Amino acid sequence: MSNLGQFDSDFYQSNYTIENQEQSCNDSNAYGNLYGSGEQQAIEQPPLAFVPPEMLMSSGYTGQYFQPASNPDYYSQSPYVDSFDEEPPLLEELGINFDHIWQKTLTVLNPLKPADGSIMNETDLAGPILFCVALGATLLLAGKVQFGYIYGMSAIGCLGIYALLNLMSSSGVSYGCVASVLGYCLLPMVILSGSAVFFSLQGTIGTVLALVIIVWCSLSASKIFISALDMEGQQLLVAYPCALLYGLFALLTVF
Repeated sequence: MSNLGQFDSDFYQSNYTIENQEQSCNDSNAYGNLYGSGEQQAIEQPPLAFVPPEMLMSSGYTGQYFQPASNPDYYSQSPYVDSFDEEPPLLEELGINFDHIWQKTLTVLNPLKPADGSIMNETDLAGPILFCVALGATLLLAGKVQFGYIYGMSAIGCLGIYALLNLMSSSGVSYGCVASVLGYCLLPMVILSGSAVFFSLQGTIGTVLALVIIVWCSLSASKIFISALDMEGQQLLVAYPCALLYGLFALLTVF
């Protein structure tokens, strides 16, 4: 038993003393005071004062700062803004030019007036559609519902004249131009159908009037085609098929 007690006393024996413990406590307190003084110094440090950029620039670089300024003349001189002002009107973009419609109408009403080829060589269908509707409306007032025949004969007749003119002319012509010219030259036929509302055309007067209208329409159409396609000396050759086409409209109007 004495050996066991001696073993226990030897096992728990250490060189650590109370003086060492007091020294470690003093060291930790000193470290805490040092850390606390560092924090207090960081807290108590005054903030940096604001220095104007003029004082900094006076001692160093003496250049200039370039700041962007708004230019009111930029938007007025912009090409994108000017492009909106240069755009044509909406009706002209859609192919509806009232000035050209009026000039073409006057050219048709006066067969002796020379035609302007630059104006006539256009695919303007606003006037032809208007005249076709007016022809059907006047026939309707006379008691004849012939809208389908008008549109059918117009389409087939334009196709035949288009093929014939492409064979006769060296420059060629578009289908829209042919339809535009033949539609504008339908205006005298509207006058004939309008007169049928007031009196019957099935007689000598009606026959003579129908022949005059056919010659009128065919001469106006051939004059425009000759001027637009530079086909000098071929007006009678172009007027003959046009007279056949307008003769169908005359028969539809008289009978």
